[in-house]
Amino acid sequence: MKKILVIEDNAEVRENLQEILELSGYAVVAAEDGTAGVDLALNERPDLILCDVMMPKLDGFGVLNILGKRSETADIPFIFLTAKAEKSDFRRGMNLGADDYVTKPFYKDELLAVIEIRLRKSENIRHKFDKTEQGLKAFINEARGYEELKKLSNEHKVRWYKKREAIFEEGDYPRYLYFIKNGKVKVFKTNDDGKEYIISLGTDGDFVGYVDLIKDAKYNESCTALEDTEISLIPKDDFQALLHANRDVASQLIKMLANNISEKEDQLLQLAYNSVRKRVADAILLLYDKNDQAAINILRDDLARIVGTAKESVIRMLTEFKEDGYIEVNDGTIIIKNRHKLESLPG
Repeated sequence: MKKILVIEDNAEVRENLQEILELSGYAVVAAEDGTAGVDLALNERPDLILCDVMMPKLDGFGVLNILGKRSETADIPFIFLTAKAEKSDFRRGMNLGADDYVTKPFYKDELLAVIEIRLRKSENIRHKFDKTEQGLKAFINEARGYEELKKLSNEHKVRWYKKREAIFEEGDYPRYLYFIKNGKVKVFKTNDDGKEYIISLGTDGDFVGYVDLIKDAKYNESCTALEDTEISLIPKDDFQALLHANRDVASQLIKMLANNISEKEDQLLQLAYNSVRKRVADAILLLYDKNDQAAINILRDDLARIVGTAKESVIRMLTEFKEDGYIEVNDGTIIIKNRHKLESLPG
């Protein structure tokens, strides 16, 4: 049963809404002002919020502004109830991320139709999409169902990058969001001495180049193909529309990108706090998971850049792991023999 939060200061209207919704099969929680509504939204996690605009303590715009900035409530469909129909009010609400308006007095059928449409669209766009080209297309097709996103491009360019070919370089201005159809890339920074530090690795289903695209700033890092790689190019305008035009769509897009952000945060934490031995083990496991196979073929220089240490230290750790029976090394290829031991190394 879907749960709806009603935030309305007029007791008669609030009770009328509650009766209509409960008779229509919805669970209902209600608040008499904006402050109480925010608390209920955070505690109850409703599937949709109906909120009056003009209220004491905190008006509807304030409620939407607060909940829209909280990760746990940002993707809840939000519908304003208002007796005011001035264009400025509609514009302000839509800029804050409102999904729809219902003007008072309202017809029961009109109200229920708006609720059903918003719940259905929200459920569709929250669907977990595969990390494939088909999954990306399905997500964009769902997004295109929203009026404000109908102009999204129907087709995106696909480009092949040869091994060691630059995808983007530090200092360039972003033009695309890059989605890896198949292949592998490295994202790295170069210091004043020309040495590289690999920030992250990308493979099938990963996005790269989005941080500076979000900030609308020049790239703060570079990206190069580690092997022949096929990439879908999502134009900057499409990305900005997906991110800003609709709250449900933006929330799903951010969740799709968040996997990469979490991985980057984990890697930086490991770099800051773990020993070289632990970092080398974690880098081997990361490469294994990215390759989805036990044999890893990577230059020791590149492995050292992932770990953030000297090449000699990496070679010494690999020798120790080999002697301990954790890995084998054949003609430069690393083969994992005991994953559990590598995972359980102390930091």
